[in-house]
Amino acid sequence: MSSPPSQKRARADSCHSFGHDDHHAGGAEALRLTGPDGQTKRYDDEHGIVRKRTNIENVVLDREVAAHEIAEALPKEITTVPKVDLFVPEALKDAIFVGHVVTDLDSVGGAIGAAALYGGTAALASEVNSETAFALEEWGMEKPLTIEEALKKNPNAKICLVDHQQTSQMNPNINPDNVVGVIDHHALQSKTIVTDRPIYIDIRPWGSMSTIIAHTFMTHQRRPSNKVAGMLLCAILSDTLNLQGPTTTEWDRLMVAVLSEIAEVDDIQFLATQQFKAKSKELAGLSAHGLVNGDQKSFSFKTEKFEGDIGFAVVETTDDAVIIDRLDDLLPEIVACKKEKELSSLFLAVVNIVSLKGTLLLCGPTELSLAKAAFADCKVTNEGSTLMDLGKRVSRKKDYIPAITQAIKGGWSKPMNRGKSVVDIASLGKLEVDPLDPHQRAVRKGSALEPKAGEHFKVVG
Repeated sequence: MSSPPSQKRARADSCHSFGHDDHHAGGAEALRLTGPDGQTKRYDDEHGIVRKRTNIENVVLDREVAAHEIAEALPKEITTVPKVDLFVPEALKDAIFVGHVVTDLDSVGGAIGAAALYGGTAALASEVNSETAFALEEWGMEKPLTIEEALKKNPNAKICLVDHQQTSQMNPNINPDNVVGVIDHHALQSKTIVTDRPIYIDIRPWGSMSTIIAHTFMTHQRRPSNKVAGMLLCAILSDTLNLQGPTTTEWDRLMVAVLSEIAEVDDIQFLATQQFKAKSKELAGLSAHGLVNGDQKSFSFKTEKFEGDIGFAVVETTDDAVIIDRLDDLLPEIVACKKEKELSSLFLAVVNIVSLKGTLLLCGPTELSLAKAAFADCKVTNEGSTLMDLGKRVSRKKDYIPAITQAIKGGWSKPMNRGKSVVDIASLGKLEVDPLDPHQRAVRKGSALEPKAGEHFKVVG
C-alpha cells in the first residue's frame, strides 16, 4: 500500500536537513524551520511571519534526548522473545484484544499494539470512526476484524478487554467467562466486570491506554514495528487531546516522544493537525474544549502600539451549522483557553470545506476590534457581535494570519474594554472527563462564564 501524501509530509520533509535518522522525536520540522529567536517556527516566509512553537512541538523537543536514547536502546530487530526477568502474562497469548463499543482510536490502536506485544489478535467492538480510519490509512494498517467475525472463527477464544472494564461498554457478543485480562486507564466504576477466577489486570492512571502498551514495550526491551508505533502514537494524541487534556501525564508525553522517534515522524504538529481534521468529520465526539484546542496556533507580535500573542484555531467541517449552533458552548471555552494560555486574543474560524466558506467566532471586544481591522469588508452577522462572515476566506496561512499581521503592523491597538476576558482564572472551573462518556470528552465544569438559562453569550462594548 502506498503512503498517503500526509504521511510523506509528516515523516519525510526534514530528512534532508538532519540526516535520515534524525527525527528529533517528531520535532525535526520545528527545528528545520526555527525562527530567528530560536524558539519560534517560520510560518510564512513570503510575509515574514513566524509562530510560537505549539505545545506538542515543545513537549517532544524537551524530551528528544531521552526519546532517542530509549529508542536506540531497543533491539533493532523486532522480536517476540521476552526477557526472563519480566512477567509476561501467558494467559494473553493468542487472546483477542478488543476495546469498547462506540470504539475510538485508543481502543483500536491499543488493541493492535497489545496484540503485537503479547501475541494475539486485535478486533473491533464496533465500526471505526473517521479519526481511526485516518490512522489506519496513515500507517498502512489493515482494519482489524470485528469481534463478531473473530468469534465466528473461534467461539471460545480468550478475550482481553482494552480501554474499558465495564460490562456496559462490552460488545454483547463477548462471554464474560472468557475474559482473561483487562488493560485500561479508567476508574473502576459500577458494572466493572466480575470474574470467577484471577485474571491479568493492568490499570494505570495515565491519559491513554496506548501509553500503557507503549511503556510495556519499552520495559520489556521490545521494539514495536513502525506501523504499530505509529498507531500507538496517534492513539495517545487522540485520548490526551494532543497532550493538552486534563488526564495527560508525564508518561504520555515521554511515550509520544519515543514513539515519534521509532515511527520516524519528523513533523509531530502536522500529524496532529491532520488527525484532528479527520476527527472533526464526526463532531459528536468533540467537546467545546476539543474543538477550541484541536488545531490552534499562536503568533507573537511587537509593535509600538501592541505587544502580545494572538491565538488562531480552525475547525474544518462539512457542516458548519452544527458548530455554529454550539456558539454559547464554544465562546466561554475560547475565553477560558485565552486566559489559561495568557493570549492577548484568540479566534476560532469554522471552515466549511464543501462550500469553501469561513465564519469567525469572536469572544470579546479585542477580537471584534482586531477582526474589523483585519477583515474590513466582512460583516458581523448576529446581534451579540460574536460571528463574522469571512466569505471565501478559508486558509489560516493564506487568508487569516497575513490579514491580522497587516492590521497589527498598520497600527491596531487593543481596546480598553476587555469584556469577559477580565474574569479571574480561578473562576474558570475545571476540565473533567466523565468515565461513562464513550467519547471521553473533556468538558469544563463550574465556569463563571457559562451563560444562564435563556441568555446568550455577547461581546461587551
